[in-house]
Amino acid sequence: MGTGCAKKVTPPPAVATTETPTPTPTAPAPTITLSASPAAIEKGQSSTLTWNTTNATNVTFSGGIGTVEATGSRSVSPSESFTYTARASGPGGTAMAEARITVSEAPAAGVPGAVRISDAEFFAANIKDVFFDYDQHDIREDAQVTLKNDARALLDAEHLRLRFTLEGHCDERGSEKYNLALGDRRANAAKEYLVGQGISADRIDTISYGKENPFCTEQNEECWQQNRRAHFVLKQ
Repeated sequence: MGTGCAKKVTPPPAVATTETPTPTPTAPAPTITLSASPAAIEKGQSSTLTWNTTNATNVTFSGGIGTVEATGSRSVSPSESFTYTARASGPGGTAMAEARITVSEAPAAGVPGAVRISDAEFFAANIKDVFFDYDQHDIREDAQVTLKNDARALLDAEHLRLRFTLEGHCDERGSEKYNLALGDRRANAAKEYLVGQGISADRIDTISYGKENPFCTEQNEECWQQNRRAHFVLKQ
């Protein structure tokens, strides 16, 4: 009986499989607000720095303070006028805030009354810029806190005469025409919020500089965030 050859069976070709990668969620950007109360003191007196952050894993201060908790307050007694800078960082990036304390010499013994600071010193110490998200002009939560503090200072009886300009600024991305329009929306959004807090509209002028006159010239998100702002300028 003859023997035959077994038929060779060819296995089916392997089917390549691919897995769709799960997108990595973007970490939310940190925010920080910082205020000093009072913002103007005499030499030897103290002021309290108060700050609040969101989405931050590390918060550091200038002026020899160093690393602090995410939310808190600290009493300081600078010997001269000083601007404290707070930096909040986290997986989503960094954010910065400033608070200036103006220090004046104590009045000489026997001389009644405290030393009155100038309008420019008052404005620099108490009126803070507000910042915006990329391609946005909405007043975000930290900016609302800042504008409310600005409004309280501007409604002080001794400073009701102060008039100022709100400048709208953008980062370098986008066309000149687009950023001029966006800067205008940012300046007017800040103005409308202040008017809602009781500031007379005739005290506020607005102008847009778009991406011209940047506050920071490096090409990174931290620098771009500094340029996305409504900037206060006192009218002399």
